[in-house]
Amino acid sequence: MSNATQLLQSIPIDPLTGALAVPIYQTSTYVQEAPGVNKGYDYSRTNNPTRETLEKIAAQLENGSIGAAFASGLAAIDAVVKLLKTGDEIIAVDDIYGGAYRLFTQVYEQYGITVKFVDASDPENIFNAITEKTKLIWIETPTNPTLKIADIKAIANIAKAHRCLLCVDNTFASPALQKPLSLGADIVMHSATKYLGGHSDVIAGLVIIKDETLGARIKFFQNACGAVLAPFDSWLIIRGIETLYLRIKQHCINAQAVAEYLETHPAVDKVFYPGLKSHPNHDTAKKQQKGFGGVVSFSLKEDNLKLAEKFVSNTNIFKLAESLGGVKSLISHPANMTHKSIPAEKRRAAGVSDSLIRLSVGIEEVEDLINDLEKTF
Repeated sequence: MSNATQLLQSIPIDPLTGALAVPIYQTSTYVQEAPGVNKGYDYSRTNNPTRETLEKIAAQLENGSIGAAFASGLAAIDAVVKLLKTGDEIIAVDDIYGGAYRLFTQVYEQYGITVKFVDASDPENIFNAITEKTKLIWIETPTNPTLKIADIKAIANIAKAHRCLLCVDNTFASPALQKPLSLGADIVMHSATKYLGGHSDVIAGLVIIKDETLGARIKFFQNACGAVLAPFDSWLIIRGIETLYLRIKQHCINAQAVAEYLETHPAVDKVFYPGLKSHPNHDTAKKQQKGFGGVVSFSLKEDNLKLAEKFVSNTNIFKLAESLGGVKSLISHPANMTHKSIPAEKRRAAGVSDSLIRLSVGIEEVEDLINDLEKTF
């Protein structure tokens, strides 16, 4: 049975009514048969049937044992960091999502959890950065926004040898293209807002864990800290997941064509897309991914902030907006938008130049997308 068929078959039919769609249990509390005696639900922060269904689907998608759904991707990251204690150290990918950078440096460093940022596209950089204080290795692959690729299996081996946890932010690839737990990672995190939701209409985060004991700790933090995903939002993510494989297939086809077009354009300096043979990590991506995703970034030959701002403000089909992963194409300027919270010198050192532009390539006709870019240059 194919992955796409298996996914659809894993979404349960409602046993009470036979409803094909998962019901939305829009309730805060549940009547108990006696004090402490219930049908598995007592309060919707602790558990909710709609959210529970999503969590089981997500765990199966990522070949994990336990899933936990949160009110945002950042809430999901926050739950993972709570596994650490004062004095522990994180090694994180240098080309990191700005929100994660802000959380690590401006929230958790004040509690004595330190972070080192390294280029994870070479596993040796991680090996060389590890100390006895390192307890968590945090990678995105592909990274946001320069699409660097980290060798998950190689880094998982390093993590295990040093008794560190490896968490992979799998937002850009999605489980349709990449399954980090099967490659040795301990934890997978998603901003489910992106490809899992797929329609730019919901904010959500997911954590999927391989080990049940570790998963129980994440579930404890989910309940104790309370940043849970609401029933309706859980239903929206389930609805989005149903078409995940179909959407991702078209995202990949369109992004490849857009990247190849940009690579030949005289006004473009560099194109960042792992599906291009010119990408330095193309072979690694090909080894661990079933496709190369729907995000393409590129820098202009003239590294000029104002020129990049003008470009992103003048496309028609590509809408200027935060976020990515929806069916409609988006364009953004990381230096001024998603990565503005990262100091300029650190941002540039990680490859995020002032002229870098990020495209979330949607599922429109690819000829229309290319024409839109061509008219903007």
